Amino acid sequence: MSSITVVRVELVKERSLKYVGSRRIRCAEDAAYIFREYIGNADREMFVTIILSAKHIINAINTVSLGILDASIVHPREVFKPAILSNASSVIVGHNHPSGDPEPSPEDVAVTRRLVDAGKILGIDVLDHIVIGDKDRFVSLKARELL
Repeated sequence: MSSITVVRVELVKERSLKYVGSRRIRCAEDAAYIFREYIGNADREMFVTIILSAKHIINAINTVSLGILDASIVHPREVFKPAILSNASSVIVGHNHPSGDPEPSPEDVAVTRRLVDAGKILGIDVLDHIVIGDKDRFVSLKARELL
């Protein structure tokens, strides 16, 4: 007689992010502010997902990948797993460029398009991809029409 492993998947609340203002994302600037607060001055790339309700209220924030100085590995399953568990209607993804230059790379654009395609299959919209630079600089791939 063989055994079958029974598993349960659940989200674990790690911490709360202190944020002054609305928990509703209305524009790219709102998302950029949240990413900057969460990522801070990280010395390597961090790829993060803001998970949103149908009314664009933040349900959760998840670190997808902590990379090296100039790259991070991102796969759709790691982006959408916490989104599904958090009952997401949509997500906004973002990452930092430790160099300080928020100009998106060709790899950033390719990853974004792959995530948009995966999200369409799952019924979870990828609303934007924000690249954070130094100071208050950021780039919205949606604003650049690269989604």
